[in-house]
Amino acid sequence: MDWINYHHLQYFWLTAREGSLSRAAAALHRTQATLSGQIRALERDLGVKLFQKAGRGLALTEQGRLAFRYADEIFGTGRELLEALRGRAPDAALEFTVGVADSIPKLVAYRLMRPVLEMREPVRLVAHEDRPDRLLARLSVHELDLVISDSPVPPAVSVRAYNHLLGEGGVSFFAPRALAPRLRRRFPASLDGAPFLAPLENTTLSRGLEQFWQRVGVRPRVVAAFEDSALLKTFAQAGIGAFAAPALVEKDVCRQFGVRVIGRVPSIVERFYAISVERKVTHPAVVAVTEAARRRS
Repeated sequence: MDWINYHHLQYFWLTAREGSLSRAAAALHRTQATLSGQIRALERDLGVKLFQKAGRGLALTEQGRLAFRYADEIFGTGRELLEALRGRAPDAALEFTVGVADSIPKLVAYRLMRPVLEMREPVRLVAHEDRPDRLLARLSVHELDLVISDSPVPPAVSVRAYNHLLGEGGVSFFAPRALAPRLRRRFPASLDGAPFLAPLENTTLSRGLEQFWQRVGVRPRVVAAFEDSALLKTFAQAGIGAFAAPALVEKDVCRQFGVRVIGRVPSIVERFYAISVERKVTHPAVVAVTEAARRRS
């Protein structure tokens, strides 16, 4: 009886999904030469060409498209098997591996994932933080059960995944206690020239803030910009400047960092998504996250 080498099939499948050897190699932490060799071995075993050259890249042949459809079903069924076995193990905790986009504030991530730890069945939560593109690559090869992000899957990304809106809301502005009374008066005009702690550029929040500054004709004095939202709030706690954060965690921010709300802007909308490879979620922990979000909305 002939058998398919499923390692080779997975390399082919991911390369087809990613659209290039380089992206697939990065996701699998393999060299392009290794992937190319494994795919050629699969083509020899199957007796067909799966890829053909298309300019500088690769395109699936007719046989390759057929093989990809079957491979997609095979690995999807394997995923369902793992979830079923993990969920039914009598004495073991269900493992839930989630990727959190590095642009998500830590308090928001905690709020969104907390329902997992409140489930009746024991769950072992494993959280990874990284750039969204890297997390989506890991999701595509089933290294992650879920990705939490502040933006949906970009149209240009070849990963087949589904967006589930967890929540949306405006932005609150905060300031240290010493600055809050002055900045609260005549908000947002009071922020013109005021010390401000900003998120790094090219994030959803930074883009929303820039549009807001232009709309109201205000320009704060950015004294520092941060990749890590928790570090930003720690600087604010020390009295360095004002900042903005999702209204979803307004009370938590005030309690944890000892700051005060100086204004709210509903027009700067922050959205948070659960991204999965399933259109209809079945993993019990993913269901807990999405259902809790639905109850809050």
